[in-house]
Amino acid sequence: MAPESSAAHPSAETTRVGDLVRIEYDLWSESGGKTELLDTTHEDVAQKANIPAPEGFSFGPRAHEVGGDRFPTGIETALVGLKVGEEVERDFAPADAFGERDPNLIELYSMHEIERLPEMRREDAHLDIGTVLTIEGRRGRVVTLTAARVRVDFNPPFAGRKVHGKFRILERIAEPVDQVRAILELQYGRSGEFGVEHEDKTFTLKLPERSKFDISWLAAKPRVIDRIRTHLHPAAIRVVEEYVTPVPEAKEGSAAPATESATPASPEAATSPAPAAAPRSGSGKSGAKGAKHAASPPKDG
Repeated sequence: MAPESSAAHPSAETTRVGDLVRIEYDLWSESGGKTELLDTTHEDVAQKANIPAPEGFSFGPRAHEVGGDRFPTGIETALVGLKVGEEVERDFAPADAFGERDPNLIELYSMHEIERLPEMRREDAHLDIGTVLTIEGRRGRVVTLTAARVRVDFNPPFAGRKVHGKFRILERIAEPVDQVRAILELQYGRSGEFGVEHEDKTFTLKLPERSKFDISWLAAKPRVIDRIRTHLHPAAIRVVEEYVTPVPEAKEGSAAPATESATPASPEAATSPAPAAAPRSGSGKSGAKGAKHAASPPKDG
């Protein structure tokens, strides 16, 4: 589809670096005469390319920070200055997308070195062409292997490929609460599960249950706070974790705890005098003997 004329949007706002927007897009890579879908917000496009959606994933417009780090720098730069509502298509050379391939980033390792990696010492470890390995903090893909040697490519997966993109900026996200949710989505995800409140230049984020013990949230929280400060300049940010103590439920058919009754059990009990308390006469055997004698009737003289 050809880009729409600017005259169609005479009063449309244009995007600037740092803007939080909602965007639709399709990205394809081109290499060796073949085209491969990289990412899309459209379910029909993914189905046409036979790309299954990951479990729990939903298609649709996404929050995006213009000039951020979601796309390569060249693609992010192309999103600056777009009019809201305008659809554009662009082609990107490898240098403006995922970079040129660097032959120096393809390295050879002995099978002994590979077998000592933590991920290869798991019971379910499997080594084959395309296996992703982490070596000295770098992630690379196995491109060749023999019984003694393994060649690993540390180039980005789509390095050396041209990229074709189609983009539409649907809206700028302007409301403060919506901006916070956009930041949560970009830096962590699950933004719809958070409680977000805004009052007197203070933002309150209430954590969902599943995030309270999530290591990913602990890593994302500093970035979320930094982005909220950068975009919204709040006086304070409160992150609330609420833990409700569960109340045990009574089992069906269980007897209620016994309590003393203030009502006499019978008329006799109501009119009969209470037995006198036995006098305390010490402790031990002597006390027991004294009590026995006191209870025995006197003998006839």
